[in-house]
Amino acid sequence: MIKSRTATANMGHPQKTLLEKLFQNHATDLVRFLTRKLKNAQDAEDIAQNAFIRIQHLAEMGKLENPKAYLYQTASNLAIDQIRREKLHSNYVQGEITRGLTGSETSQSSTLSPERLLAARQDLTQMEQAITGLPLKCRQVFLLHRVKGMTYTEIARDMSISVSSVEKYILQALKACRLALAKSKNAEL
Repeated sequence: MIKSRTATANMGHPQKTLLEKLFQNHATDLVRFLTRKLKNAQDAEDIAQNAFIRIQHLAEMGKLENPKAYLYQTASNLAIDQIRREKLHSNYVQGEITRGLTGSETSQSSTLSPERLLAARQDLTQMEQAITGLPLKCRQVFLLHRVKGMTYTEIARDMSISVSSVEKYILQALKACRLALAKSKNAEL
């Protein structure tokens, strides 16, 4: 659960700040609201924390007419940004996969040739080496997604990391694989 930084700092003070009251009264509901929107409790907690941080200055200055509404709107905007980033990432990954497939496809007659089989084995060896050379967490995320077919959210939950970390690991693995294939193609020439 998200933690109030100001609540622990002002434990000796009997009077709570507006931000502390907002946190106490709305943190749990805000996380629940964001979890429904994002389908991921960990990301929801991160975004709720960021929303509280963003409105902290305004709350301290007393410039919020409707603090609860502002808090929820800020959190909602942050969630929408996260969803957009995930969608862009997913589109990028799908584009890379498609580009890799169309770039490596050849005519049916050359697909079965011994030269093509040898080239495919070399590509596979390069890919295996690239995946083996990845950092442990990156390799685990990539294999869970590609071999086990797990979603980013499932991987994030199982590995206790954020979805954005899963995205970063997948991108890192794809770049390493693409680089390995490019080296393999250059070696063939």
